[in-house]
Amino acid sequence: MNLEASVHSVASVSMESGAVLLDDVVRFIRRFVVLSPAQADATALWVAHSHAIEAADCSPYLWITSAVPRSGKTRLLDDVLGLLVREPIPTANISDAALFRVIAERKPTLLLDEVDAIFGPKARDREDFRGMLCAGYRRGAQTHRMGGANMRELQTFPVFCCKALAGVGEALPDTIKDRAIRIRLERRTREERVDRLRRRVLAPEGEMLRDRLADWTEPQLDELHHAWPELPDELDDRAQDIWEPLFALADLAGGDWPERARTAALVLSGNGEREDDSLGARMLADIRTVFAASGADRFRTADLLAELCKVEESPWGDWFGKTLTPQGLSKLLQPFRIKTMPIWVEGEKARGYKVTQFADAFSRVLGGRDGRDGRSVLAPGEAPTGPTAPTTLEDGDGTDRPFPLLGELDYLDFVAARHREGHLTTAEALQQERLHRQIRRQPA
Repeated sequence: MNLEASVHSVASVSMESGAVLLDDVVRFIRRFVVLSPAQADATALWVAHSHAIEAADCSPYLWITSAVPRSGKTRLLDDVLGLLVREPIPTANISDAALFRVIAERKPTLLLDEVDAIFGPKARDREDFRGMLCAGYRRGAQTHRMGGANMRELQTFPVFCCKALAGVGEALPDTIKDRAIRIRLERRTREERVDRLRRRVLAPEGEMLRDRLADWTEPQLDELHHAWPELPDELDDRAQDIWEPLFALADLAGGDWPERARTAALVLSGNGEREDDSLGARMLADIRTVFAASGADRFRTADLLAELCKVEESPWGDWFGKTLTPQGLSKLLQPFRIKTMPIWVEGEKARGYKVTQFADAFSRVLGGRDGRDGRSVLAPGEAPTGPTAPTTLEDGDGTDRPFPLLGELDYLDFVAARHREGHLTTAEALQQERLHRQIRRQPA
């Protein structure tokens, strides 16, 4: 056998042993915790990632959560992962100062239980700890603290390491949720049987798996560091970032693991699982629903608020004990640079909002279709309806054509027509004319 064939043979054996090893890790985990196939595969890859952390530029949080207690979170975090991951460090009884030094010296895998207490409304005494968690997602992340004699010395600590978090409910900040692979556990039924976990009996088996993972990953850290795994387009940019090191491990393992890893990613971090649940995003989603349902292209502020309160399961009708006010709506929309403006509704001038104001925010925040006329709320081929709905422009031959965009030759004709029809105020029309001339660099 020549040298090239020998190298290929060794690589094949390594990849095959990686697939078998990950299968063994999955079987070990599922003996003690009820997990779906996607959850078990993701957890096994994350365990392997803890041993290959030196090859990764970022490290996803493993977020183990449930709606109610006694669902297996602590068992998975402390009892199972604690036997398998590299350098496990439970953080229940460690001070912040000691934790910073442990990360700097040992690059451990942090196992954080009861994060709902750490990030809850009454947890005001662990700001440094929360800051470390938020910062430690990418390699090179550091945190700075005052220390030394009389607390006058600025000290810098690296905080990049693997972190698994467990807790009840939705206590995590959005900055951490967005960087996490979420494992949702449910309290098992009587039909779902798992083995009794006696740590002193299982420790040798778990430690053997841990050693096998270390032996498999260590010689291949350089290959993992230079790997460029294929990333599914169905994942958003953040999800691609956090799954990339796990895809690299799956590709290295071979067998059916490349496909299993990407399937797990789509199940656990696809668009349906990573909806932006911030209030601003929720507001935009409900406004898009209102415009789509009504077919109108504008609303008075009061009318828009009334329609928002009708959206099923929306919080706007009971906003801190009362209905959302115009000032509250304005505050929620302010980060998107959307403000009330003069509009014409049923022949009367009022303050309100137009659907065109939301087009950019709909597209960027909600991922909606961004049509030429800004009506991203309409499905392909759907025509706007209602007495104030915009119309297409008519050519000399009687055919319709789409609205022109700002800066196009006939845009001013379009603005003039909209002004005559009462859809634009004089001030709005003049503003559009100024913007159009600036783009075309024409004198006003």
